[in-house]
Amino acid sequence: MNDNASFLVLFLAPVKDFLADDKVSEILINGPNQIYIERGGRLEETTVHFTGEAQLKAAAVNIAKSVDRQLDEMHPDLDARLPDGSRVHATIPPVSSCGTIISIRKFKKEMLTIDKLEPFGSIPEEGAQLLNAIVKLRKNTIVSGGTSSGKTSVLNALSGLIPEKDRILVLEDASELQLQQKHCVYFETRKPDKNGQGDFSIRDLVIASLRLRPDRLVIGGIRGGEALDLLQAMNTGHSGSMSTIHANSPLDALRRMETCAIMSGINFPLNAIRMQVASAINCVVHTMRLPDGSRKIVEIAEVLPLEQGEYRIRPLMQWKTEAIGEDGCVSGRFVLGEPPSFRSNAEIMHLELPEYK
Repeated sequence: MNDNASFLVLFLAPVKDFLADDKVSEILINGPNQIYIERGGRLEETTVHFTGEAQLKAAAVNIAKSVDRQLDEMHPDLDARLPDGSRVHATIPPVSSCGTIISIRKFKKEMLTIDKLEPFGSIPEEGAQLLNAIVKLRKNTIVSGGTSSGKTSVLNALSGLIPEKDRILVLEDASELQLQQKHCVYFETRKPDKNGQGDFSIRDLVIASLRLRPDRLVIGGIRGGEALDLLQAMNTGHSGSMSTIHANSPLDALRRMETCAIMSGINFPLNAIRMQVASAINCVVHTMRLPDGSRKIVEIAEVLPLEQGEYRIRPLMQWKTEAIGEDGCVSGRFVLGEPPSFRSNAEIMHLELPEYK
């Protein structure tokens, strides 16, 4: 462990065992005396605590210093990455009225692949076949879902299906993706320093990356005006690109992309933006965290052309919940929808697809 990592673990001593436990995915610190962890998809309240607000705030402030950021009354919010790759978000008063709040999302050390999703029950064999065809046929894909629904993990697994010959540019707010391909170049946004200078946003990265001859762009998450730049890239020769977005359904994902594109500030007519969204995005993979804490790909959908100015999708596969037991365990099954329009292209390339009726 390097000196910087040891230094941070010293300040986070009350939760160091959780930081070392691979079964713990998130640590939620709601003040010095209330600490929760997520293990196996479920939240658990722990019995550990910090000695007081001063110790907890010192931990947050020193994490900020380690990444050349400030955390004080004038800058009460921090989004940073720990030396091991874990994502940390912290707020202090006056933003958080109950004291210092820290959330740590741990970096997954194990590479997640589509093949590994099947044993977890996150997707059936037919779904894996669909996803493989979508990536190999260079379909632009958005992975949607709520917070902590597994979007980044699914994006990571999808990216593993990209052929080795492709040049891939990975753009992220904080490094979470772990692509295995050799010709892969990583970029990360930069927050302003303590003087408010040096900011480099996802949108800046998208614009800059287009000058670097990417075959595909993989973007960790769409949240703002960079959506428009990504849509234009997808529509101008960078097919097979992929990203994630927060949304409640595949249709909602398209509407969210539209809203984010509007945030670019460029004065395009609404219908023009919708046409860009519908033509650029070919497929949506929707994820969800179920009541029992399990995470699944609950829908794979193909995006169809606009009809009277409205978005349309074709469900290719869906998860149907059939029962929730007294212990909260969810049971159900995956069902196939309509066959994709790219079925003939998949056959030409000898790609397996599910047997649709």
